[in-house]
Amino acid sequence: MSCFPCFQNNQNVADKEQREQLPVAQPRELDTADDGAPKQEASAAAPPGDAAADNKAEATEGGGDSNLRTFNFRELATATKHFKQESLIGESGFGKVFKGTLPDGQVVAVKRLDRTGGHDSKQFSMEVLKLTQLHHPNLLNLVGYCADGEQRLLVYEYTPNHSLQDNLFDLPEDKEPLAWLTRMKIASGVAQGLEYLHEKPKPPIIYRDLKSSSILLDENLSPKLSDYGLAKLEGGGNNSLLAPKTGYYAPEYEQTGELTLKSDVYSFGVVMLELLSGRRAMDPEKPTEEQSLVEWAQPIFRDPKRFPEIVDPQLKKAYPMRSLNQAVGVTAMCLQEESSVRPLFDDVIAALSFLAVETNEPLASSIPDPEPPPAKKTRGESSSDDSDGESDRDRDRGSGRYDDERSDAEEDGNGSDYSEYTDDDEGEEYEEEEEYEEEEEEEEQEEPSRNKDDADDSSDGDSDKLSFCYSVHMRSNSISESHDGESPKSNLRLENSLK
Repeated sequence: MSCFPCFQNNQNVADKEQREQLPVAQPRELDTADDGAPKQEASAAAPPGDAAADNKAEATEGGGDSNLRTFNFRELATATKHFKQESLIGESGFGKVFKGTLPDGQVVAVKRLDRTGGHDSKQFSMEVLKLTQLHHPNLLNLVGYCADGEQRLLVYEYTPNHSLQDNLFDLPEDKEPLAWLTRMKIASGVAQGLEYLHEKPKPPIIYRDLKSSSILLDENLSPKLSDYGLAKLEGGGNNSLLAPKTGYYAPEYEQTGELTLKSDVYSFGVVMLELLSGRRAMDPEKPTEEQSLVEWAQPIFRDPKRFPEIVDPQLKKAYPMRSLNQAVGVTAMCLQEESSVRPLFDDVIAALSFLAVETNEPLASSIPDPEPPPAKKTRGESSSDDSDGESDRDRDRGSGRYDDERSDAEEDGNGSDYSEYTDDDEGEEYEEEEEYEEEEEEEEQEEPSRNKDDADDSSDGDSDKLSFCYSVHMRSNSISESHDGESPKSNLRLENSLK
């Protein structure tokens, strides 16, 4: 027989003895204070940090991260040396960021929020804990938070290489600029992080405030987005008053306050242009026509021959020409005025995947500069030697020397040769000039077809800039802009579903 019945009998006896030892339920006596009033429960007298812990426990049951730490304001003030200027390492549209060291020695970045949209402590804690459900290599890890009284602070992991802005602009002389391949890897990582925010959460998260200062670089120069999800904590986002002229916001957001997933695509295009050019999105120190980076680059987008003008001079032509063409093509598509024709991030990532790997393509520095075309001669114009000769002959005619020389030549028997040279030479020069102009016109007509052949020969199976832009344009035209809790799908997925 099985031994389980014996075990159950023994267990029942033990349970009976234990119940007999328990006191009979009686009315509970309340502890009273000296004045006879009942004492408050411990939870009511707990410090504000414990209330945040209760909020954390409640949100954790709904899927939050149980490893998220809660801090009181005094702890973070001590860690950041009371938020002194020497601890300040950055500033964004949501608040200032300070470097701090926790008691266990962990170095962190503490963001002290300026605005929290009127959220109370519990609401703020719940919104923050929702962010802990997001995990991606290109999102900055959230270590903890503080909801102590009116204070709202977020504690992030510390990135030693600071922001992309610090590594692109105003570099000290002893610091090397970011290499071309590194810039393409950063762009690819940023696009992957944004795609995750658009695709994974339900409803999708619109970053809204993407800029080079909010993209942090770790010890391997891998990008990490730092302010994701904070637009909701600030109290929404569809408000044109929140859109200052920073150079990063999409036109529809600046003009009407309309905020969509495609607004993030436009902001990404601006960051991409900063990576290519080494210029700021808005630089008041530049000439008026160059202060806005996008406005300065738009005419260059329409002329592939001018693409090298965009590139950061600090790179010293250390970039592959074909990669430049594709990178500019992706950037131009992201910066379309109409949001409906901007690509989705899965298309952007597909294009950048070819640019973020090392290749054996020749660099622009190894390609000789094209020779300038010869100056065109027009009717009535000639070389300096010819003009000098004509002026000499004119002076000779005026002085009578020309007639004397011609009569001497006729007397020597060479009058026919001399007259042929002087009378018909100008006509032959005009005919040569007309033939030269006709040849140049034929070459200009043949040039587009030659460029097309060269582009076809250099494709080698990769996404050519023009073909990529065209395919993305066609996909984008068939995308329905829907933000009812779901992120839009690419045209490829739409075609598959229709099939």
